[in-house]
Amino acid sequence: MSKQNAYTREELLKCSRGELFGPGNAQLPAPNMLMIDRITHISDTGGRFGKGEIVAELDIHPDLWFFQCHFEGDPVMPGCLGLDAMWQLVGFHLGWLGYKGRGRALGSGEVKFFGQVLPDAKKVTYTIHIKRTINRALTLGIADGSVAVDGREIYTAEGLRVGLFTSTDSF
Repeated sequence: MSKQNAYTREELLKCSRGELFGPGNAQLPAPNMLMIDRITHISDTGGRFGKGEIVAELDIHPDLWFFQCHFEGDPVMPGCLGLDAMWQLVGFHLGWLGYKGRGRALGSGEVKFFGQVLPDAKKVTYTIHIKRTINRALTLGIADGSVAVDGREIYTAEGLRVGLFTSTDSF
């Protein structure tokens, strides 16, 4: 795999099938849980902490699955899906760096929601700032992230943690 600095939806779908980083390694979820349409920038430098950053996008349209059920008559994208997208991106970054194992979200510090994604929005942008990458008995990525809709920041999360596991049997 070459270290690209951007990925299309087709390439992200390839990652969801385990074809990007190899079998048993980091992969994104398949649709409908894949909350990213493209990665517009990924690096191992830069970002707020100088240790890497990711910028990704999700196109919004009124017929997305979650608008039909959350909430009837008051459609809004669940905040947990934006949070999950940030975890997805931290795990993707670990795989992109070449680390091995299956990704699992391990938690976060403070999460704040101060806006919403409605069906008339056009685009969600995720920005991830890598704080630390540890590769010992456990490979761990720690990052801060934010979610913006149509250019307005609406969620933030500190201390997003994702680990890579060679076996998830005892997880």
